[in-house]
Amino acid sequence: MSDYDVIVIGGGPGGYIAAERLGHAGKKVLLAEKEFVGGTCLNVGCIPTKSLLNSAKLYEHALHSAQYGVTASHVSYDWAKVQSWKSEVVSTLVGGVTQMLKRLKVEIVAELATLIAPGVVEIGGQRRTADHVIVATGSVPVMPPIPGAKDNPSVVDSTGLLSVPEVPKRLVVIGGGVIGVEFASLFAALGSEVTVVEMMPEILPFMDADLAKTARQSMKEITFRLSSKVEAVEGGTVVFTPEGKGQERVEGDLVLMAVGRRALVDGWGAREAGLEIDRRGVVVDDRMRTNLPNVLAVGDVTGRSLLAHAAYRMGEIAVANILDPAAHLRGEVMRWDTIPWAVYALPESAGVGLTEAEATRRGLDVATVTVPLVLSGRFVAENGLSRAGAVKLIAEKGTGIVKGIHMLGTYAPETIWGAATALESEFTVTDLRQVVFPHPTVSEGIREAVWAIRV
Repeated sequence: MSDYDVIVIGGGPGGYIAAERLGHAGKKVLLAEKEFVGGTCLNVGCIPTKSLLNSAKLYEHALHSAQYGVTASHVSYDWAKVQSWKSEVVSTLVGGVTQMLKRLKVEIVAELATLIAPGVVEIGGQRRTADHVIVATGSVPVMPPIPGAKDNPSVVDSTGLLSVPEVPKRLVVIGGGVIGVEFASLFAALGSEVTVVEMMPEILPFMDADLAKTARQSMKEITFRLSSKVEAVEGGTVVFTPEGKGQERVEGDLVLMAVGRRALVDGWGAREAGLEIDRRGVVVDDRMRTNLPNVLAVGDVTGRSLLAHAAYRMGEIAVANILDPAAHLRGEVMRWDTIPWAVYALPESAGVGLTEAEATRRGLDVATVTVPLVLSGRFVAENGLSRAGAVKLIAEKGTGIVKGIHMLGTYAPETIWGAATALESEFTVTDLRQVVFPHPTVSEGIREAVWAIRV
């Protein structure tokens, strides 16, 4: 007889949500987390970043509120208090997750766990057994072999930048993905001179190219150097070569290395235990099963979608299929094309489904339409006419099935779940036209797009 019903390796979003769901089901669960419950997202990622961004947005709004009839005098920020608020938010949420798991009688062990074989995990020198094992070891920042970057005190990753003692006067960001753009927005709003150096021809490569361009152009306080290869880092100076041009340099007080994250597949016995690993991470099917019997993997370690909410859903699907081997017949499978994404920069953006380019690559014949958010009364009332905002809708010709919805502007991340529901349900344009959108809301931009498209 096994020691536990399930052992979960890793306490990030995928791991702790799986442990929670199993606890609710009355299962005996051990959660091994060597560093901190909540993982990267809660401790040094999503949540602290959003806390800092909230302060930056409040500051930025106060500085530019005159057009709304509100004049703020002597506007300033206290970076130490901003950091204190961030820490309070994180500690409150981490404490909440920990207490919730304890109430559900989940055993939490602050040790490195090593997968030995299916159903066998070594923790603190002791071997424990379980009927099932869920691997949720997460991801780590990528540090490319750029000359001068390693062991350079002027180079930080996202974790390091979250805790800097003061706002840098000049910040150079290597990488124009989510992490790079969010930090660029944060520090630019607080007065830093920010330059983003991106190797690709556009920022936010997962975003529809049209809206990504609009988003970049709206961030007027940030300098973007696109199609530029970083050659070296010399102290706080980044040496790069724009495509088709000569070498250039940009100086910063700090350099943020934000070229992405990679699945953490080393250091916990993955290969030794025989897990199949590809270039992305641990290989899983749509039920989160690995090649080893009764060993499942969820979250960033799979490399399939490095998003906390994707990890939550993977954890739930893993649990559903552990509790009921026929759960997949009820739809408890991972649908990779309907995972929404969100970027909390200034302006915010979000999307779900295929971009126009991806639909074309897949050979789909699609129709698209882009409508400005100035068609939304609430958007205009709260943002005026100068702030960027748009909705792009992508639908398959003939069938009318909605394949993608992408939004740029205020409240996009809060609205996109509705679009995700439409894609999950395989709504057609006709179906979506029958949905009643509350007025006045920014979500009405989706309604305007649905009525404007011709399929």
